[in-house]
Amino acid sequence: METEETTITGVTFPIPKQYMHRFFKEGKTVFVKPATVFKELKKGLKLVFYQSHEDTGYVGEGVIKRILIAEDPLTFYDTYGDAVFLTRDEMIAYLENQERWKAFRVRKGNESRKRSWMALELEDIRAYAAVQKPDRFVPVGGRYLRE
Repeated sequence: METEETTITGVTFPIPKQYMHRFFKEGKTVFVKPATVFKELKKGLKLVFYQSHEDTGYVGEGVIKRILIAEDPLTFYDTYGDAVFLTRDEMIAYLENQERWKAFRVRKGNESRKRSWMALELEDIRAYAAVQKPDRFVPVGGRYLRE
């Protein structure tokens, strides 16, 4: 059986519909999330916005201009200010909620691993004319897009 090599052209992550307008109408250019599906990312690849919760599907895209990784996502506000799609208060609330859930998580060997965060600075952001349904499921952690 022959395997065909594919090229990673970008990445997609689910973003709740309630935040999507911030990229297309409010000019937000920085997407922040726990660092999942990021090791193969580089400048020039696409981030395709997958709208979750309702009217699901791909709704637009941007080109990755810069990738930052940090232990504390609040440091991204020092770099990018209000270009981050979540407000500082929304991020703090998200982090507090995450801490609450951590208590319920079972870990092997009882070690607590701190996950890094990533910020994707985007350029050339554009909305699609219509929602496009993906050919495969988009998990919470995201997935690479391949050609």
